[in-house]
Amino acid sequence: MTAAADLDHLAHCVRAFDFANMFVEGLGWNYHQIPPLTVDLDGAAYRFRPVAEKAGFAVFAGDPGPDGGIPDYAARRRLAAQVAPLAYENIIIFVDAAQSRQIYHWVKRAAGQTPSPRERVFYAGQDGRAIAQLLQQLQFTLDDEAAGISITQVTDAVRQALDVERVTKRFYDLFQSELKAFQEFISGIPQRDHLQWYASLMLNRLMFVYFIQQRGFLDGDPHYLRNRLAQVRAQAGPNRFQNFYRLFLRRLFHEGLGQPAADRAPELAELLGQVPFLNGGLFEVHDLEREHPDLDIPDQAFARVFAFFDAWQWRLDERPRRNDKEINPDVLGYIFEKYVNQKQMGAYYTKEDITGYITRHTVIPWLFNAAQRECPADFAPGGPIWQRLQSGPGDYIYPAVGHGIAWRCAPDGAKKLDQPLPLPEPVAAGRADPGRRADWNEPAPDQFALPAETWRELIARRQRHAALAQRLAAGDLSDINELTTLNLNLETFAQDAIAHCETPQLLRAFWNALTRIAILDPACGSGAFLFAALNILEPLYTAALERMRRFLAETPNPGPIPPDFPAILQAVDRHPSERYYILKSIVLNNLYGVDLMAEAVEICRLRLFLKLVAQLQTPDQIEPLPDIDFNIRAGNTLVGFTGLNAVRSAMTQTPDGQYRAIDAAQQTALDRIEKDAAIASRIYERFRHQQNAPDGAGADDKTLLKYQMEHLRDRLNRH
Repeated sequence: MTAAADLDHLAHCVRAFDFANMFVEGLGWNYHQIPPLTVDLDGAAYRFRPVAEKAGFAVFAGDPGPDGGIPDYAARRRLAAQVAPLAYENIIIFVDAAQSRQIYHWVKRAAGQTPSPRERVFYAGQDGRAIAQLLQQLQFTLDDEAAGISITQVTDAVRQALDVERVTKRFYDLFQSELKAFQEFISGIPQRDHLQWYASLMLNRLMFVYFIQQRGFLDGDPHYLRNRLAQVRAQAGPNRFQNFYRLFLRRLFHEGLGQPAADRAPELAELLGQVPFLNGGLFEVHDLEREHPDLDIPDQAFARVFAFFDAWQWRLDERPRRNDKEINPDVLGYIFEKYVNQKQMGAYYTKEDITGYITRHTVIPWLFNAAQRECPADFAPGGPIWQRLQSGPGDYIYPAVGHGIAWRCAPDGAKKLDQPLPLPEPVAAGRADPGRRADWNEPAPDQFALPAETWRELIARRQRHAALAQRLAAGDLSDINELTTLNLNLETFAQDAIAHCETPQLLRAFWNALTRIAILDPACGSGAFLFAALNILEPLYTAALERMRRFLAETPNPGPIPPDFPAILQAVDRHPSERYYILKSIVLNNLYGVDLMAEAVEICRLRLFLKLVAQLQTPDQIEPLPDIDFNIRAGNTLVGFTGLNAVRSAMTQTPDGQYRAIDAAQQTALDRIEKDAAIASRIYERFRHQQNAPDGAGADDKTLLKYQMEHLRDRLNRH
């Protein structure tokens, strides 16, 4: 096969649950000639049928569980771990008996990192093209076959299809020149910094539109902007303000995408066609547009930008590019990383491994400590939470620590070892005889050692691994902070602890912690730390909701069901997808960011919005985005009051902490500040509650809240 796999054929196979046809006939993989595999989990038998293989990378279809459904998230992870010894690199397609859902489950493995599942879901009734588009990346050409295909190549292709990696620097280099050229077309903004800001804002908005038009969300036209520009240019009059920017684009932003259909002028439907109300604050009238009424951009600017954008393939999903012409939403973070003058602005982009490590070791302990306050008995030494550490101690030690002992780590991932690699005799002899350690400071071979590790360091790591495994198996650990100190795998442990909660009350405690945690990045930039938090919280939300469903289905129940469990699940079902609901809840309820650069704040919001929109497959699934203008804000976190307590302290205490009396006028001012803050708090809570609703109402409250916040800020600034 040399031509691209037929998308319609693949989509048909997805809809028909015909996986062998899809992989073998559609993608050119080989039949997998092995017997079906049966795996026992908690007394239930699960059957996995081989579908196809390529260079040792296997695809299995997981038959429905004993209840006819798909195993929950935690069970899928455990089942995949039992399938791995047969085919370490694999995709498992879980299905239910009613053929209403498919879950494509693949485990991402990388040296020194926690193996982390990646899943894509298909629901019956969808057209299957979104999944098919991902699977197209798993086709190999005749030239590939002739050159020889390795399992590493196949794993890389799967990673390209099912995971998010990097974006191309080439797009950024070209984008930079287009941004500068676009700035020169803008008139009506005399300040150079404001001109640059508005150019960045416009291109961010246009890139967002390019992502959603590719899905057919704008009047069903994947080339919506380009075609509308041509229409406007054909009809424009002699007035310089009768152009695409004035006649169409600003109306699309402010009255179309930024306004409910019921509130739009009657003639707008003919001008714009069918476009969704997206809300989110992204397309509201910007302060620069209010301040500069003569602001204008000629048609030539958009003709040039659209020609540049049209040269790329815009993919509103979470897979990275397959070639140098594909762009996915993560490109925006990369653009910001390069766009900011780091030395001038003091802005630095923190990479994923660092943001993940820091966030993981702060967020998860907070969640456990919060849940422990509600259910202290469950967290007592020897309690059910900590018994999980004993049942599978190897699951919570990172593969890098066990390299050469329980795992073999390589650039393409980690593989289980049946037994530790025996040390060479001269090295092993030195363990008992210090006089025979002459070679211990020499670098050890890769099959035994981590990069640059000496024999002495390797033996110390083996001793650490043995000590950790012994403590875990003995049930010696009963404090999440101690697990953090020992650098154990907190993410896997947290997911397992939630997925296997023994009582509804413990699950309720974890759910309360998840929904109440507030994560603030005081210098958020384009959102690197916030996205790390999002990635950590999402599987925990998923595990909690799946356990909630199981509690409601169990007979008899292990304890009284909290009355809000059914209401929570009903709220999930009102949204277009469970994942959309989870991500929206996290973005709205858990994530907060501040940055001095207004452009960075706008890019951060934009990336979060794209993360949400990427979950939608068809226009009828679109619901208004949450308005997060009060979550992600431009400002200086080093200046001003952080809360009412800080205001009270400033008025009633001396700098050295001594109490001081205040006169009647000062007391009146403090009372007024507290009253204004209480009013703002009530409006904000009502506004936030409205954002959780599918219709995303709340524009009136936002206007009132902005007024109240500005009023309170002015009062505090004067104070």
